[in-house]
Amino acid sequence: MARDTTKLTSEELYRFLGRYPLWKHEEGMLRRTYEAPNFLAGIEFVNRLAKVAEAADHHPDIDIRWRKVTLALVTHDAGGITSRDTELAAEADSLFAQVAVAS
Repeated sequence: MARDTTKLTSEELYRFLGRYPLWKHEEGMLRRTYEAPNFLAGIEFVNRLAKVAEAADHHPDIDIRWRKVTLALVTHDAGGITSRDTELAAEADSLFAQVAVAS
């Protein structure tokens, strides 16, 4: 299956950021820090996200610090942000909402 490696236009990126204002465009990547209710909820979020990322063969940079989980997304082989990144970002928000409510 061919992967879309078309970088988003500035307009597409800003449209995404308008819909998902907690995500930031920093250093050529999409970044967001989530604060979980507790450490185990943060780890559960990462575990769920890891399964989705593995299935999509698109892996975020993940930094875990106590209850805070920071994600950074970029499609390296495209040299920038693609729809693969925005789709995983939206999925991450959905997964985090599920984990935060369950904790």
